Amino acid sequence: MGGKEERVNLRVDAETKRLLENASEAAGDTVSSFVLGAATAAARELLADRTVFHLDEEQWQAFDAALSREPRDVPGLAELMRTSTVLDEGP
Repeated sequence: MGGKEERVNLRVDAETKRLLENASEAAGDTVSSFVLGAATAAARELLADRTVFHLDEEQWQAFDAALSREPRDVPGLAELMRTSTVLDEGP
């Protein structure tokens, strides 16, 4: 990234401002840096599966070969996928 040439302005309510101030203080950071870091991480995570990636010829051949292989059974995988987790439980 280059120098800081752009500005983003946010309007928040008093409760949100206090929350951000408290969190940034706990992190030992400024509010601006804390908010920017959290927003940047969230943006990268959201866009991760939409990012273009480049492969050289050898990498492409390996990738294509992996995609072309016949599927195989992985011992225990089907059972694992059927097992409930905390994510399956309601609030």
